Amino acid sequence: MVHVVDVHVGKRIRQRRWLVGMTQQKLAECVGIKFQQIQKYETGANRVSASRLWDIADALEVDVAFFFEGLKTDDAEAAAQDAVPADMMGDKEAMDLVRSYYAIPENQRRRLFELARVLSDVA
Repeated sequence: MVHVVDVHVGKRIRQRRWLVGMTQQKLAECVGIKFQQIQKYETGANRVSASRLWDIADALEVDVAFFFEGLKTDDAEAAAQDAVPADMMGDKEAMDLVRSYYAIPENQRRRLFELARVLSDVA
């Protein structure tokens, strides 16, 4: 039976891998496993051991805590997240957009962010 935490951690692995532009094959090579195992981790079909999660975090250049962010939310955070599709981080197009956004120079990125806020009426 798939556990909600395993699914969440797998989604966060996939999210970070996409953000840094790394393939499943490359991540697997970095941690010394087969890419099929990365697929199983990302879907939550297989549980990631602590030592393997440590290696994955190192390969993806994040703290281990990154994979658990967003698991528990208080009411305020939950209300704020309602405006965002539940599986946005699982959407390749959304992740490509985020990656492209961070490729923009910081001063231009800030102006783009302000424009998006004005257009979305959140400002």
